[in-house]
Amino acid sequence: MTGAFWRRFLVPGALWLIVFFAIPFGITIAISLGEPTELGGVLYGFNPGNYADALDPLFAPVLLRSVGYAAATAAICLLVGYPVAYCIARYGGRYKHALIAAVLLPFLTNYLVRTYAWVALLADEGLVNRFVGEPIGFLNTPWAVIGGLVYGYLGYMILPIYASLERMDPSLIEAGKDLYGSPRQTFWHVTWPQTRAGVLAGGVLVFLPSVGDFVSAQLLGGPDTYMIGNLIQQQFYGADNWPFGAALTVVLMAFLMIFMIFYLRGSQERREALA
Repeated sequence: MTGAFWRRFLVPGALWLIVFFAIPFGITIAISLGEPTELGGVLYGFNPGNYADALDPLFAPVLLRSVGYAAATAAICLLVGYPVAYCIARYGGRYKHALIAAVLLPFLTNYLVRTYAWVALLADEGLVNRFVGEPIGFLNTPWAVIGGLVYGYLGYMILPIYASLERMDPSLIEAGKDLYGSPRQTFWHVTWPQTRAGVLAGGVLVFLPSVGDFVSAQLLGGPDTYMIGNLIQQQFYGADNWPFGAALTVVLMAFLMIFMIFYLRGSQERREALA
């Protein structure tokens, strides 16, 4: 029975990770240790200097900007997504599934197309400025980039919070009210602890892709708002320096892995504390 369990559940997942993560990541590491050729190719070898260049303090502002934009995106998604998930879970009634489908509806359109739509809306001669009157420079600002990220990843925050609220026993809220707790006290002492896991999961699902995103900064921002994803994209398709771009990718992946390790360890400690 143990062997059947391994074959049915673990082996397919392990093969998936090997084929679509381990092998591509290994190729990226191999490229990062090579040297660029005059024709834009890669000369494989052992050149750790690419990592020294990737860790140059010159690029620290770009990485910090990426982390800051991603953190702001996760915070705004939480402020917007939690009330939406709460209203759907508590008051959606028979329309819950339709409302969740509405949340997922934008994902049926390509992310690049959706971002181009925001460019058309926020341009100096776009639809928004037509209603404002005097043109306002929305594009090429940090807020435009963060707004694009929020729009792109808001659903990743709503869904896990909604799932946590759906699993929550409604009688716990009623018990809090019966104990003369105000709505605010009931929320902080009953609802919030029960949905904290969903909030953390949503934060990770929003933060991780936002750090490496380059489409929003490319289309909605400018040179002063470029993120680490834009720098990597430029090395691959602009400067034809694949080894340096791969080294930046490995550094970014290492940062995200460290972030995930701390997240998983903190989640384990919280589960043990509640047990």
